[in-house]
Amino acid sequence: MGQAKEMQAGPLHFPGWPCRPDPTICIFEGEDCSVPVFKTSILAGYKALLRYEGFENDSSHDFWVNLGTMEVHPVGWCAINSKILVPPQTIHSKFTNWREYLMKKLVGARTIPVDFHLKMTESMKYPFRQGMRVEVVNKACISQTRMAIVDTVIGGRLRLLYEDGDSDDDFWCHMWSPLIHPIGWSRRVGHSIKKTENNNDMANHPTFRKIYCDAVPYLFKKVLAVYPAGGWFEEGMKLEAIDPLNPGNICVATICKVLLDGYLMLGIDGTASESDSEWFCYHGSLHSIFPAGFCKNNNIELTPPKGYDAKIFSWASYLDKTKSKSAPARLFNVDCPNHGFKVGAKIEAVDLMEPRLICVATVKRIVHRLLRIHFDGWDSEYDQWVDCESPDIYPVGWCELIGYQLQPPVTTGEKNKLLHYWTEERSFSPIQTIFLLFVKTLIQSEG
Repeated sequence: MGQAKEMQAGPLHFPGWPCRPDPTICIFEGEDCSVPVFKTSILAGYKALLRYEGFENDSSHDFWVNLGTMEVHPVGWCAINSKILVPPQTIHSKFTNWREYLMKKLVGARTIPVDFHLKMTESMKYPFRQGMRVEVVNKACISQTRMAIVDTVIGGRLRLLYEDGDSDDDFWCHMWSPLIHPIGWSRRVGHSIKKTENNNDMANHPTFRKIYCDAVPYLFKKVLAVYPAGGWFEEGMKLEAIDPLNPGNICVATICKVLLDGYLMLGIDGTASESDSEWFCYHGSLHSIFPAGFCKNNNIELTPPKGYDAKIFSWASYLDKTKSKSAPARLFNVDCPNHGFKVGAKIEAVDLMEPRLICVATVKRIVHRLLRIHFDGWDSEYDQWVDCESPDIYPVGWCELIGYQLQPPVTTGEKNKLLHYWTEERSFSPIQTIFLLFVKTLIQSEG
C-alpha cells in the first residue's frame, strides 16, 4: 500500500467529480443487499483507493475501485433505497454500538453528488454515429485526406473506414482530433484529397450499407479564427514542429504552402523526398509548432536537417545558409492553462503511431503545456510529445470505464511480437517502414 500512496495520476476534468481524496461512499455488494461504507484515501483519475469505514489507520484491506461504476453511491443512498449499511465482521466486533459510531462518522461527511452518475452519463454522449461520412488524413500519404465512414464510436473515439479501402483499412482518432474534418473541408481550404475509387467489395460492408449523412461542421472541434491581415505565416518561413510520423521528435520544418482558414502545409527539412507527398497539415494555432529557438530555450533536443549535428546546430547560420527567415514568434499560440499535470503522473495515452492502442503511460517531462509521454515498459525512443489538452490522453481508469482495451506495460517478448506486426503485417509508407525497421533493430540489439 505504501507504493500506491506514492502514485500520481493525471488530472481529471469532469463536473461534480471529487477533487479531494476524502469523500465517503457506499458500494452495493452481493445478493444479500449488504452495503459497506468506505472512505477514499487516494484519488487517481477515475480510480479511488478505498478503506472500510472503521478500519481507521489499518490499510490491510484497502482496494481500488473505479468511481464511475454504478455500484458506487453517495452517503444517504441506502436510506432512500431501504438498504442496510453492513460493516465487515472484523470491524463490527470492534464496536459495542456500530450504528452510533457510523452515524457520528457520516453526519456532515463529504460525499459524491446525488446526480453524480447522471452527470457522468450526460458527459459521455457523443454526437457522431455509425454511417456518417467525414474527411480524414490519409495514413498512407499524410499530405492528403480521404473520404471515410464512421464505423464505431466508443468514448468519443472513432474507428473510420476509408471509402475506397478494404475492411481492414481503418483509422482511429478522437472526434476532436485535428486530423478529422467535415466533407468539403479539403476543397474549401485548398488541401489535397485522394480521389475516391469505386470499391465493390466495401459496398457490401455493413457500415457502408448504413451511410445516411455527412457529418455536419458543428460536430467538429472548432479552431481559433485567424486574421492574416495583421501579418501571418508565409510560404518559406522556417519553424520547429513535432514530426507527425515520429512524435517523439521536434524537427526543423518549413512552411511549404499556406492554406485558407489558418491551415499550413509543412515539410520536415532534410527529408529524402523533395515532393509534396511528405508534407503535413497543422493549423497555425496548434501547439504542435514552435518558433525557431524554442527547443534550445527549453533544453529540448532539436532534430536538425540531415547532415547537421544537433549539438552544434545554429538557427542563425542555418537561416543564413538557406537564405530563409524564421516565422515571427508573435504568430504562435503560446497560451498555457493551469493544466495540473505533474512529472511522474500516470495516465492512459494513445500510441500516435498505432492509434487504435491506448497504453499505460507516464508524464516524463513538462514544458509549459507540452507533455513528453513515456509508454511504460518501452524504451525512451518511443516517447511522444503531446499537448496538455490533447484528446489522445486520458485519466487513469478511463479505458475501464468506457470498456476499451488498455494495453499494459509490455515485456521484451511482447515488444518483438508487436514489431513483427508493425513491420511485416501492416502497410506503411517508405519513410514509416524505414523508421520502424530501425526501431526493430534497436530492440533486437538490446536483447
